[in-house]
Amino acid sequence: MKIKIKNRYIGNHYPTYFIADIGANHDGSLQRAKKLIKLCAKAGADAAKFQHFKAETIVSDYGFKNLKIKTHQSKWKQDVFSVYKKASINPKWTNELIKTCKKYKIDFFTSPYDLNYVDSLNKYLCAYKIGSGDITWTEIIEKIAKKNKPVIIATGAANLKDVTRAYKSIIKFNKKLIIMQCNTNYTGDKKNLSYTNLNVIDTFKKKFGSKVIFGLSDHTFGHISVLGAIAKGARVIEKHFTDNNSRKGPDHFFAMNPLTWKQMVIASRELESALGDGVKKVEKNELNSKIVQQRSIRAKVEINKSKKISKKDLICLRPKTKSGLEPYYISKLVGKKTKKKILKHQEISWNLIK
Repeated sequence: MKIKIKNRYIGNHYPTYFIADIGANHDGSLQRAKKLIKLCAKAGADAAKFQHFKAETIVSDYGFKNLKIKTHQSKWKQDVFSVYKKASINPKWTNELIKTCKKYKIDFFTSPYDLNYVDSLNKYLCAYKIGSGDITWTEIIEKIAKKNKPVIIATGAANLKDVTRAYKSIIKFNKKLIIMQCNTNYTGDKKNLSYTNLNVIDTFKKKFGSKVIFGLSDHTFGHISVLGAIAKGARVIEKHFTDNNSRKGPDHFFAMNPLTWKQMVIASRELESALGDGVKKVEKNELNSKIVQQRSIRAKVEINKSKKISKKDLICLRPKTKSGLEPYYISKLVGKKTKKKILKHQEISWNLIK
């Protein structure tokens, strides 16, 4: 299974695809947004992702002001509606963001968070990303699926029933699907690592099979979860990106910065190299080791010509040369006669045996 996003194939035999989620970290500035595109491209990202929404079509001001529970958003200095209002992207930025992505040879992504944006952004997008929060909104999921472009869907704060429902909503219209394991917690708490649950990737594989590509949308510090996900078979990685973790804003402090992003990509490429193709074989760099560490059947004592070989005449010693017989042939040698004299500790090959 492979999916093409612009000029890149994504699948089991291709390098992991890295999405830098700039999200709201532009802080309301187009120039900052462009700067972050440049920085994430240089750090090794394959795509820069934004979020297109209007505050009034994604959150209820009344709903959050009357919410009776405490959440991480309760610690924000402004009310939720105002934060979303500030974080929203001016639609007039879109062309400029795309030009900047092209300049730095990186794909442009955005998540459309209302039905109108699904249509208006379609001409700009090479793929759609559906955020975890919309996994139960089947109307927008199906609308996106019908655009027949690759669909990446995150699965945070959802159970397998929710994921299966979303899967069915997409797959009936569109076979180009990437499902991302995700834990939706933006507190930056170090304990969140224990909730990442990378083994869910195995669950997804059993449930949805080889017709889907899997990935990880991650909000933990560092890249240990990323490496674990890649080892599990994830081929798309999404993490938040900023230039400075000390900036004020909801997503800066737990995001990757240019240095940590580059370190993550380097470590991931090293891991990909180490994972290999899954075929158990003698590798090229082991050929000499095979010779010096494996054993050949050798003559324990000098064996005369035409003598019938007994087990006490044989010993298994290193090195193992190409013509020497492996120890598992001992039982087949016992009782055979020699064609010529075999010296003590000389390796035994079939051309010495009648």
